[in-house]
Amino acid sequence: MSELNSTFVRLHARLTPVPFVPEVRLHQADEPIGLWELTEGEFRSDQPPPFWAFAWAGGQALARYVTDHPELVAGRRVLDLASGSGLVAIAAARAGATAVRAVEVDELAVAAVALNAEANGVRVDAEFGDILDGDAGGAEVVLAGDVFYSEAMARRMLRFLLRAARAGARVLVGDPGRAFLPRDRFDELAAYDVPVPPALESVTVKRTTVWELRPGLPKADG
Repeated sequence: MSELNSTFVRLHARLTPVPFVPEVRLHQADEPIGLWELTEGEFRSDQPPPFWAFAWAGGQALARYVTDHPELVAGRRVLDLASGSGLVAIAAARAGATAVRAVEVDELAVAAVALNAEANGVRVDAEFGDILDGDAGGAEVVLAGDVFYSEAMARRMLRFLLRAARAGARVLVGDPGRAFLPRDRFDELAAYDVPVPPALESVTVKRTTVWELRPGLPKADG
């Protein structure tokens, strides 16, 4: 974790409780659009938008579910994909996971995950890289919050998650109704009304579902 990235996170985000999971505090930005422009993510470069700076609905729902059902992760190895702020990873660590690996393709997010884990007094291994063409590295539980936001991402993510599930991992996804979630491959575990920043979602609350992936074929119609 570079000191420069850590300093950027501290400078542009305040450590505050997560609205739907107040047990966890994260470095969160007050104003999303300005930070997006500052990190050059407004479709002007290859730099990803600052997913790390906000508690997105899918991650909040998944973290709430893990917090309320610690038996899901307690004593198990956990992988948090596209971790963003590290919210879900931190929730898993707080719930007693043996080891938590949080993977991100944004170096600022990796710095944010490390800072947020430290602020919450838990151990999370924050890792920079794209692992979607590989495997889950022996994880017994794979968690992914709000990852079906684009068609290209959804295709790659589903292939990875299916490999993990077929290798024996439990795979849970938090999703606020994104268009590219293949619902016929999932079973619903819980649904919540999650508070969200209006500047990001154009609403103040998003109905968000926690799903578990079935490793088999999609459900038949009818």
